[in-house]
Amino acid sequence: MIGIVFVWDNFGPMHVDRCEAVSATTDTSSPVIGIELYSTSDTYDWVSESGSSFQKRTLFPGKSNKDVGALKLALGIVAACRRAKARHVFLCHYDLPGIFIAASLLRLTGCRVHAMACSKFDDQERRLWREVAKSLFFLPYHGALSSGRRARDYMRFLGVGRKMIANEYNTLSIDRIRKLAGKPAAPNGTAFADRHFSIVARLVEKKNLFMALEAYGLYCATVDRPRPLHLCGSGPLEAQLRQKVGELGLGDKVVFRGFLQTREIAGVLADTLALLLPSTEEQFGNVVIEAQAMGLPVILSNVCGACDRLIRSGVNGFVVEPDNPQGLAFFMTIVSRDRDLWTTMSLSATEFASRGDSARFAEAVSLLVAGAD
Repeated sequence: MIGIVFVWDNFGPMHVDRCEAVSATTDTSSPVIGIELYSTSDTYDWVSESGSSFQKRTLFPGKSNKDVGALKLALGIVAACRRAKARHVFLCHYDLPGIFIAASLLRLTGCRVHAMACSKFDDQERRLWREVAKSLFFLPYHGALSSGRRARDYMRFLGVGRKMIANEYNTLSIDRIRKLAGKPAAPNGTAFADRHFSIVARLVEKKNLFMALEAYGLYCATVDRPRPLHLCGSGPLEAQLRQKVGELGLGDKVVFRGFLQTREIAGVLADTLALLLPSTEEQFGNVVIEAQAMGLPVILSNVCGACDRLIRSGVNGFVVEPDNPQGLAFFMTIVSRDRDLWTTMSLSATEFASRGDSARFAEAVSLLVAGAD
């Protein structure tokens, strides 16, 4: 048997979704194997998950990426792929030395190696020497999975050929989210009048949460009965954000929910009016897919990669600049007051949801595998 292997740091729900989607489209002669490097994540507090239709293997149980050196990491990945008799290997974090070494060794052993990435040129300030160096990290790869127009263009800028790139990488199971929610997707389910705004994000600088609170304060000043804002996530800025809420006099309106696992997030979204994602840096924004699975309009910044394929401003959400709290407040007010507009946007969000479904990931994988074979 010839395996298809996917390598990620840590398996959250979305990674399981993708592996199971690929497994559903391949025959038994091509088993799908998910290699989890570490049993814990330094970035997310989710519980590591496994699926039923693919094999999952953890290389370094009880460790994180701070505990394993580049060479040990690379040799571990190569050994696991060899044991799996992998023909195709998909790797995340192409720019890490250990991943680059693993990709190079796997190519030398005859594997078809593919990168998975969603970075865009506009994520941060770019320097020529760094971009030249990064382009060298793509040399071992035969193909790549990307997300949206800007991420695809950035891969091409780094030297990956147009025909070597397939979309979509950032995906999750729409059906899973809807089942976990336990309620119908909007505009059905929770009544329009009883819904709140939600932010689902790590409490870190790039999520632009202080601007979001400022915008929420402006919104509250324009309506008689402002809807609550539920802030779901954990991170180092929590104390400062709570202080900001107090300074703005919003203490009885902003609800800090802490970090929530995927089932709880689905439940929150089932009661949400619109999702807010005003990030100053956001490679994609997977929560946008979760929101659309539940029929929610999304108000997000124009730096979010999800804009490229999932959002049409004025149709299923609104796009705003990350330094524009007045604009964010304006869109919040419109959605909060106009039930007919919200209903129309909700129906459109539901129509767009399939664009972010894990079936799109499986289709992209199939294109790369078929092109190589």
